[in-house]
Amino acid sequence: MSSAVLDKLKAGVRKFQTEIYPGHEEKYILAASTPQRPSALIIACADSRIDVETITSSMPGELFVTRNIGNLVPAYGEMLGGVSAVVEYAVSALGVQHIVVCGHSDCGAMKGLLNPEAVARMPTVENWLKNGHAALSVANALAVKDEKQSDLMRRLTEQNVLLQLQHLRTHPSVAGAMAKDELTISGWVYDIGSGGVRICEEGNKAFVPVVSAGAGAGGATA
Repeated sequence: MSSAVLDKLKAGVRKFQTEIYPGHEEKYILAASTPQRPSALIIACADSRIDVETITSSMPGELFVTRNIGNLVPAYGEMLGGVSAVVEYAVSALGVQHIVVCGHSDCGAMKGLLNPEAVARMPTVENWLKNGHAALSVANALAVKDEKQSDLMRRLTEQNVLLQLQHLRTHPSVAGAMAKDELTISGWVYDIGSGGVRICEEGNKAFVPVVSAGAGAGGATA
């Protein structure tokens, strides 16, 4: 079997050790010598094109991150497992102050919801995507005649993020922390091609673009 992929990964490690680590050595040493205290949990898609640390310009120790197909958060008690454990640990043990559910453009999970036959031969994936079925129902209900597939995908992606925020609120740790004003949540949609991020903040269903400094007023801030 070819070792080309492993060799490329090793080359990446060497580049990190010689070019990246030296410039941030003090931050890495501090991260290794003190208990982690991330300020936020980000629940993102497992898509290989998504890198939340890069998108948010974050360093080690600043974010607690979990990723899965479709950035889904099962409602509490529905599918207790990895995601539920991450949420509980992040809130109860680490005391994160904010949770982000981050969706993205061209999401394969959203395509799977729209075209279930594409995942029919992957029973585990098919079952996992049930956590997004309500979002699909809403997206279809809001569809207009002769709508473009791209518009439906965009709406489904947004509705899925909103649905997962609803699911997130069913988790006891989240509900308790929010009741004490110790935790806030938001939904994001990241556009891979443009680098743009649109954010739906707590209490709002509109996704507002984050704008760079000097780009004008009206954009959301992270």
